[in-house]
Amino acid sequence: MHAIPCLQVDAFTDRPFAGNPAAVCLLDDERDAQWMQAVAAEMNLSETAFVRPQEDGFELRWFTPAVEVDLCGHATLAAAHVLWTEGIVDSDDIVLFHTRSGVLQCSRHGELIEMDFPATVAEPLQADEGLAEALGVEPSWVGGSKFDRLVLVDSAQILRAMQPDFARLRAVPVRGVIVTSASDDQRFDFLSRFFGPAVGIDEDPVTGSAHCCLGPFWSERLGKTEMTAFQASARGGIVYVRVAGERIFLGGNAVTVLRGELA
Repeated sequence: MHAIPCLQVDAFTDRPFAGNPAAVCLLDDERDAQWMQAVAAEMNLSETAFVRPQEDGFELRWFTPAVEVDLCGHATLAAAHVLWTEGIVDSDDIVLFHTRSGVLQCSRHGELIEMDFPATVAEPLQADEGLAEALGVEPSWVGGSKFDRLVLVDSAQILRAMQPDFARLRAVPVRGVIVTSASDDQRFDFLSRFFGPAVGIDEDPVTGSAHCCLGPFWSERLGKTEMTAFQASARGGIVYVRVAGERIFLGGNAVTVLRGELA
């Protein structure tokens, strides 16, 4: 068997050891899901992306250490970054990824990468039993998108201080729980955190796909279609959000921190 290139990229940051790390494996032939899941468990990052060339772009699949997921922003950003910086795709070319969430388009604007994703609007709903207790906060609004719960809290201070009970949060029947607040920093329009213990990620450092839900939510409240968001995890990361109807454009930087090979 030949070696498979595998890179680790920090996404939604312009400096190493910040943002959200993702592994990107460059395949030249098909691999089964069981093998990909084993690699993702070995990498032990919130997401590992598997990229394989097709006639009209690339197949892209995302795995947490526990499951395959339908949409992942930071690993898509990392994958596009690798294709350009490793010279697999010309720096001026648009990258097309064929995924479980349809065709996703990535384009390069200087050092910034912009991704074209589907919006996942949250509709208001009654909070799941035990949700507030698991989060340790009193929500001021609760909604649900096709993937996640969205929880609004009253202040950035509450958001930053949260220490959820992950064992209890795992019982909520969704991919993850997005918690958001208005920003206490004038550089940003809103803040968020993302908890996904049900898919093997207690807290994700920066979650691109969550902003497909956060974008429409805050656009309606702030009366803006272009916003700058900060995910207030320990590592932290900046996401540039542009709302365009049923599509969300997410922008961010990425930095390669490790190059290797799967034997």
